[in-house]
Amino acid sequence: MITTHELSKKYKNQVVLNLPSLSIPKGQSFGLVGNNGAGKTTFFSLLLDLIRPSTGYVTNGDVRVDGSEDWKPFTSSFIDESFLIGYLTPEEYFYFIGELRGRNTSDVDALLAKFEDFFHGEILGQKKYLRDLSKGNQKKVGIVASFIGDPEVVILDEPFANLDPTTQIRLKQIIKDLAAKKGVTVLISSHDLIHVTEVCERIVVLQKGEIVKDIETSEATLKELEHFFSGDAIRQEA
Repeated sequence: MITTHELSKKYKNQVVLNLPSLSIPKGQSFGLVGNNGAGKTTFFSLLLDLIRPSTGYVTNGDVRVDGSEDWKPFTSSFIDESFLIGYLTPEEYFYFIGELRGRNTSDVDALLAKFEDFFHGEILGQKKYLRDLSKGNQKKVGIVASFIGDPEVVILDEPFANLDPTTQIRLKQIIKDLAAKKGVTVLISSHDLIHVTEVCERIVVLQKGEIVKDIETSEATLKELEHFFSGDAIRQEA
């Protein structure tokens, strides 16, 4: 379980995130949506100890994130392409991540074989450095690398951006299977309301760093979100 405890982040005098109490159970597919500046990436950065909270803390599997690194072996993420190592080929990068997560080359190859359709013949065996791949293909590499080592928690920031429709459909099924079949806690932020409602069983809406909606996904969720973002939220932020 991931839990916030009086968590906030402030830059100078501006509070950009205020989550005093949020709990995400193990095995839940959790979606985070909001307009630019709502605090989505800030929350993920705090979860990954990339920035320090102004108040409070986050626990991941009963481990205080900013006080120990014991959460790292069972947690993985892909935030954006800047976290890749551009001078490596995809294969070199996958093996590097595998080594960090205690997996040998054969283990990594066995995992990669499961994602041939997702790669669509554009990643492996191309003899290209990561920096020379398209944004979409860089994202494919980062997403699949986050699955190496059988993590219990996977954090993906805007995973559908820059992906073609076929890859988006395949990714949605991958995410569903992670949560439903393997019990992985999957956290996703997205601007795409359709994708996030299709893959997440719970969706939290952030506005100016605070939770304004916490929804158990149903057939009515997409319309509810569309109504929210087309109306009151826009007027309040204007």
